[in-house]
Amino acid sequence: MKKGIQIGLLIIGLMTVLTSARYLPTEGGLKVGDTAPDFSLKSVSGKTVSLKDFKNAQGYIVAFTCNTCPYAQMYEDRLIELHKKMSPLGWPVVAINANDPSVTPGDSFVKMKERSDEKKYPFEYLFDEGQKVFPVYGAVRTPHIFLLDKDLKVRYIGAVDDNAEDPTSITNRYVENAIDAINKGKDPNPNFTKAIGCTIKVKK
Repeated sequence: MKKGIQIGLLIIGLMTVLTSARYLPTEGGLKVGDTAPDFSLKSVSGKTVSLKDFKNAQGYIVAFTCNTCPYAQMYEDRLIELHKKMSPLGWPVVAINANDPSVTPGDSFVKMKERSDEKKYPFEYLFDEGQKVFPVYGAVRTPHIFLLDKDLKVRYIGAVDDNAEDPTSITNRYVENAIDAINKGKDPNPNFTKAIGCTIKVKK
């Protein structure tokens, strides 16, 4: 009897793991050198936006982020300044809210629009409805940057810079330095860093 209960609990546990695994963020996804797929996502601007819509882009700063993560909030102003600095050079920020609003209601599309209006986002803020894009890219945290060149080749993956908590103590602006290297015909160094932030929230 005891053995039967143990086997039953083991089966239930295994089924739980397998069911949950479908929703876990993957650490696979794109690698540096891969060609990223385009997407078509709803923006708080009222448009449906794809990377191909940025006609004069030299590349794209794809930032998986959200409203509610404290780290994402810490990087809001930095993403705004990054867009203002790099977009005129052909490198726009394209922000994507990857969280499921059924898990974090503060990440609903309505709340996205409110946050965008409040912070006056100068970049497109897109909703990964159904969470179909972030697993393909391999994003796991907010924020998580995928720097693509104009051919959608992945040139850098990771953090915006090397100091999430204190913007006055940044010593390496990874994304800016990577863009500078690409503009000079060089490969970014480093081309990969660990993204620091909250895990992307998915359905259980």
